[in-house]
Amino acid sequence: MINLEEEMSKRRRKNKQSTSIWLVLVIAILGTFFKGNDIHQFVSNLTSQGIPQTTKSVKSVEDTQLSQQTFKSGGTAYIYVNNNKSTLNPADWKKNQIIYGNLDRLNRTTQATGYLSRVNLVKSNTRTSQTWNPTGWHQKRLTINGKTTEIQNRGHLLAYSITGKFDQNGNFNAHELGSLDNPKNLATQTAYSNQQTMQIFEERVRDALAKNKKVIYRVSTVFKGNGLMPTGYHAEAISTDGSLNFNVFVWNVQPGVQFDYATGRSRVDRSMTVRAN
Repeated sequence: MINLEEEMSKRRRKNKQSTSIWLVLVIAILGTFFKGNDIHQFVSNLTSQGIPQTTKSVKSVEDTQLSQQTFKSGGTAYIYVNNNKSTLNPADWKKNQIIYGNLDRLNRTTQATGYLSRVNLVKSNTRTSQTWNPTGWHQKRLTINGKTTEIQNRGHLLAYSITGKFDQNGNFNAHELGSLDNPKNLATQTAYSNQQTMQIFEERVRDALAKNKKVIYRVSTVFKGNGLMPTGYHAEAISTDGSLNFNVFVWNVQPGVQFDYATGRSRVDRSMTVRAN
């Protein structure tokens, strides 16, 4: 069995070494064009300016590692990442906004990061119907153990109930209700993952916001290769006071059903079980 934490640690050390080597090479090359203190001033200016904000998703080493994992029947509904400690920095919370990652080349949802406060809480009964079909979507009802279920949902990366007063681009707007039919915030999610497992962590975020805490909450889709349906969701959050802090991978699975994540199609498999954590 793959030791996820050990693999991630090795990858981080390798990335740091590669970054250091490239930095030395860049500075050496620049040294041929600058003289004396000019090179030091140039590097100082470069590092002090920071990286401009973009709408590209920030896929982590963890996301890459998680994309290689496969759920085994009988496994838990979610697993911890980085010992359940978020890698988000509370100091990055500057203003109410959501940063949506762009759809990728296969039109797949990528990531959403919310900088949230109590004002963003909204009641779920204000929701209207959704029409956007994310990749891997197949509307299908199956009867398993006598219960009929719509096995796929249009799952929000950031729950509707915590996205009040944001427009479709993630900008604060006091007249907006919440993110509902936004292609950058919807992915094909199993009913179990959406209504059972993700609810655990969404509730923790809602509780923190209700206590007037400021929270950074990020959810990234994880796909295997060119698959159209996510195998899971990497969710992490941290409040500015540190009282809320989690980092998990939620499997996109459904008891009694097997999915082909390349296409999103499914079939009944009564031997498929999911163990609640």
